[in-house]
Amino acid sequence: MGLAEELEIGRGITAVIGSGGKTSLLDALARELDGTVVLTTTTHVLPFGCPVLTDADERVVEQALWYSRVVCVGTPTGDGSGKLAAPRLKMRTLSVLADYVLVEADGAARHPLKAHASHEPVIPAGADRVVQVVGASGFGQPVAQAVHRPEVFCKLAGCDAADVATPALVARAIAHEHAGGLRADVLLVSQVTPQGEKDVRSFEQALREEGDQTPVVTWPALA
Repeated sequence: MGLAEELEIGRGITAVIGSGGKTSLLDALARELDGTVVLTTTTHVLPFGCPVLTDADERVVEQALWYSRVVCVGTPTGDGSGKLAAPRLKMRTLSVLADYVLVEADGAARHPLKAHASHEPVIPAGADRVVQVVGASGFGQPVAQAVHRPEVFCKLAGCDAADVATPALVARAIAHEHAGGLRADVLLVSQVTPQGEKDVRSFEQALREEGDQTPVVTWPALA
């Protein structure tokens, strides 16, 4: 079974949130999915490794997809970073032009774990599927080191920033976010090594003990 099938990625708009491999996941899904794909964002991302369309209208996107099965659509941030912001076209318009629209809808400043501020994530209206990524490499590290927005995480999990981010603490924080309204249709625990499989089992058990029934899929660490 492929990753897209495990995550139940269907045609339409899929938003990817969380931390610990969102961009790698989007790249992998774009390669795996059978059909045309638009890669885009609601935040700020570096361009993906495919043809990049900036400030594109419908005609430009439609023509580009004739020549390349996968394209990246966004708007230059203009701050010299080389990053792209949200496209000018609406996500639903892009979903008419392409079979799949894959959206990076969250930022984590390269941390494997994160908690969300009140303005995050930026899930596009009408998203058909939301995948939340959790980086297993953060398990066992101090919260202050592994977590983006550790102060929010500590409030959710009832811990201190100096505490270790155990699978149970991460599960508690995520369960509380979900109970508070954060949408996640499936959790993808990424960066999983053979030695870390026990941590994943502990994470899922703790999640269930918190009353959170969100499906969990694992993704091995990339070589």
